[in-house]
This record gives sequence, C-alpha cells and structure tokens, in this order.
Amino acid sequence: MHSKITIGDAAISVLKTACAVDKAAISGQYAKLWFDGKLLFDFQTPPPKRPARPDKPELLLPKYMPKRRHKGRQDNIIALLHAIAHIEFNAIDLAWDIVARFGKNMPKEFTDDWVKVAGEETQHFSLICQRMHAYGAAYGDLPAHDGLWQSADDTAHDLKARLAIIPLVLEARGLDVTPAIISRFEKTQDTESAKALTIIYTEEINHVYAGQKWFHHLCNIEKLSPEKTYQNLVKQYFNGSLKPPFNKAARSQAGLHEAFYLPLLSK
Repeated sequence: MHSKITIGDAAISVLKTACAVDKAAISGQYAKLWFDGKLLFDFQTPPPKRPARPDKPELLLPKYMPKRRHKGRQDNIIALLHAIAHIEFNAIDLAWDIVARFGKNMPKEFTDDWVKVAGEETQHFSLICQRMHAYGAAYGDLPAHDGLWQSADDTAHDLKARLAIIPLVLEARGLDVTPAIISRFEKTQDTESAKALTIIYTEEINHVYAGQKWFHHLCNIEKLSPEKTYQNLVKQYFNGSLKPPFNKAARSQAGLHEAFYLPLLSK
C-alpha cells in the first residue's frame, strides 16, 4: 500500500470497495496508516453518492425484512448477530464518508476523531463476524434492510444534519438498546457474544461523544443553540420518531443530555 496517498483517497478507496472482508481489511489498514503519520492530510476527490456493496446480503426495504419470532433459538441468535453485523458494516462506510465529505473544511482533529471511529467500527464488524462464524454462519447469509444509508444520503449536503442524525439519533439509539441485547446473550450463556457487544457498547459512547463534540463546534461557530438546532434538524431529517426508554446515563456520558432529545417527544 503506497504511503504517500491522502486520507481523502484512503476514505474513497474504502467506500469504493464492495467485498465486506476487503472493505474491513483496508479500513483497518488505512486507520493505522493515518495514526502512524503515513497519509497526507488532503482531500481532492468527492466521495461516491453511495458506497460499493457486496452481492450478499440481499438488501430489502425494512417492511420486507423477514420476522425472527418464529425461528428456533439458534436461528434467532444468528439473525440478531447478522443484523448487528450489517449495522457495523454500514458504520464503517459512514465514518469514512464523513471524513471524505466534510474533512476538508474542518480541523484536522475532526479527521482524527472519525478515522478512529472508522477503525473501531471495523473491529466491531470483525468481532460480530467471528461470533457468527461460531454458529456456522457468515455475513451475507441473510437479507438485510437497505434503510441505513438513506439518512446519510439525506444529509450529504449538511454536516450539522449528518451529525444530528447519524451519531446523535441512530448511534444514540444503539446505546439505548444494546444493554438488553447483552443481557439476552448472557441469559443464553453466550458469554463471548456478550463480551463483544460490551466492547461495542463502550466504544459507541465515544462515537456519540464525537458527534456532539463536533455538533457543538459548528453551532458555536454559527452562534446557534445546539439543543434547538438539533431538534429542528431531527424533525427535518429523521424519518421516524424518538422512542423511550432512553439510556440516560450512557447518553449523558456521551454529552447528549436530556435537553436535546426529551423536547422532541412532545412535538
């Protein structure tokens, strides 16, 4: 791998790689090269509108996704792990896309933060794939929903909107639901999957923190109220509604306080 490429080129290379195994591999390699100081801080080429995708999994609209409730226990576990793997796979692209799309006009620390996120999302994807392999399954064996990239597409023109929706709604939702998933794995005595999800949960708090950090940065520059701006952007760009219960402790640890999201429940 040539050591004089730019971080922008690296991000686009990940986004244009279709094979899941290859995408994860080069994502991890580029993250390491960046923090080893071997990539140039430069952005020349805009990212693709949509990242390359493998032939499998088959991507379906959420309403056409098969239900898990009538399957056996192991099938349900595999389906749950596959759904998590799909989220983490998309998260790799989301992190590199924010670097490629918005890094040019932001401080270098912004790129540092999101390349770190990209590296961690890559590790998360690999962890879940390892757990699927333990059950004789692999990413791509089941269909997956195709709604995850829609929010990225909708906010491709506006960094504040991107931060509001991806880390501060969708990843924050992960903080709400992951403890129950960890508990579910513990009850089935799948301690390895519980450990993997605990690692993911801990690091996702930092991802939400990065989101609010840069959201505040932009609001401060523009002299905007972060809370009001967040609420307006969620109402404009989030196709759905925020639903309790919220993991108040984890959200607050990430800097996403109740003043941001509770007012949206009554609107």
